[in-house]
Amino acid sequence: MPLPRAKAFWATAFPADRLLGGVGACIGIALTMLVCVALLPAGDVPQIVAPLGASAVLVFAVRSSPLAQPWPVIGGNTLSAAIGVAAFQLIPDAKLAAGVAVGAAILAMSLLRCLHPPGGAAALTAVIGGPGIHAAGYAFALVPVALNSVVLVLVAGLFYRVTRRPYPHHATLPSAAIAAERRAAGFHPDDIDAALEDMHESFDIARDDLHALLAKAELHAQRRQRS
Repeated sequence: MPLPRAKAFWATAFPADRLLGGVGACIGIALTMLVCVALLPAGDVPQIVAPLGASAVLVFAVRSSPLAQPWPVIGGNTLSAAIGVAAFQLIPDAKLAAGVAVGAAILAMSLLRCLHPPGGAAALTAVIGGPGIHAAGYAFALVPVALNSVVLVLVAGLFYRVTRRPYPHHATLPSAAIAAERRAAGFHPDDIDAALEDMHESFDIARDDLHALLAKAELHAQRRQRS
């Protein structure tokens, strides 16, 4: 028996979006491989890196996530790979280098507002990836990591344009009328910041998206109470 929509807390709320995400990832990875294999010579360095599969999950399954936007995909993967290379070159112990690479990548991505979970895998790959990757040095961060990421984002943009879905995602704030009604009821956007500070948690949703979601939920609640 299918769950009611309100209880179906999946990456996407509707079956069509889940199907679209799978099709998009299939096309995205296939075209990225096609382009990168054509541009890069075969050798010890892979023409496409495994972390890109995780990037495709974010870009095509949760495209509105802050983690799935172009700058996090490209900047997060590239920056993390470069940090991984640095950790490998500066730290003789591979176990310590692996830990430092991933931890430093998370910190750097957070500070530069390009947090992207596959970046952690890119950093780790630079440490444990084998002689070919080690010999490439910092070039590994550009080719194939940055190239893979750029091509994936371009393919995603084209795919979403064809399917008429917004990407990159831009939060839609509540209308002026709804915002005024919420303020009259005693709710203010600053209350979101206060609540988040009280919870001491990080959530995978932009503040403006959270504001819009709460506004629509509150509007539905008001309509239910009036009926």
